[in-house]
Amino acid sequence: TRPHQADQTLRQRGEKSDAEQTSDFVMDARCKKVDPDNDLVDWNKPLLWQVGHLREKYDEWVHQPVDRPIRLFHSDLIEACTKTAWYMVPLVWFPIVLVSSWYLYSELARGNTRLFTSITTDYSIPVHKYCYPIFFLFGMFLWSLVEYLIHRFVFHMNPPASNYYLITLHFMLHGQHHKSPFDGSRLVFPPVPASLVVGLFLGAFHLLIPGVIGLSIFVGGLGGYVVYDMVHYYLHYGSPKKGSYLYGLKAYHVKHHFEHQKAGFGITTRLWDYPFRTSIPEETFDKSH
Repeated sequence: TRPHQADQTLRQRGEKSDAEQTSDFVMDARCKKVDPDNDLVDWNKPLLWQVGHLREKYDEWVHQPVDRPIRLFHSDLIEACTKTAWYMVPLVWFPIVLVSSWYLYSELARGNTRLFTSITTDYSIPVHKYCYPIFFLFGMFLWSLVEYLIHRFVFHMNPPASNYYLITLHFMLHGQHHKSPFDGSRLVFPPVPASLVVGLFLGAFHLLIPGVIGLSIFVGGLGGYVVYDMVHYYLHYGSPKKGSYLYGLKAYHVKHHFEHQKAGFGITTRLWDYPFRTSIPEETFDKSH
């Protein structure tokens, strides 16, 4: 199947409603139908506790995408916490970003924030309130790097075939997305588990850069995360105009899923794939257009 056919299918899929997406789950010609009699797992049971037993067969199996959703847990409540509609991400996090931005801007406007006070109080530099957008954008830039590092080294870790728990963890974090890449209920990070991760990041960041400046950078990073989740959803279901930036990202991400799972880790930008030498070869990318 030619790569441009995959993009055409994705584009057509992006024009369907959520109900149609559930009933007509086939997203790409390279997604295969599940053969319950010959597959390595029992699709009538939650998969999370089965994949660890695949051992050396796991890597090949997880990168053979299928045309159906996946159930991870026995518990309906826990299973529900692993799914969410795309609009829940901006609905939950954008108000937090906006309110936090206003609060931090107001704190900077007090004129009490200075740089290098831990080194010297005589030559510390006052921070103007109009520096907030700079800190915010720097946080978004840092997020783009964090996005790359998490996707490459956490989501695409190579669990040892002998380690049941690492295989299970990998499948829960990202393997299930590559096995079922067009399950719309699992394309963005659900707010409940996301809040725990955000809390951990906030605590760690506060230790590294305490105070208003550190929080300002962190909120920018949180805004970057929201953009990342929305872009990732759009790359699967959206219909960007040919030749646009998002069209290029979409073609790039399709290739990551179906041809180059060990490359192309950038989602919102391909920037970090270049210095880390994980970019998808341009000659391969160009042939899909």
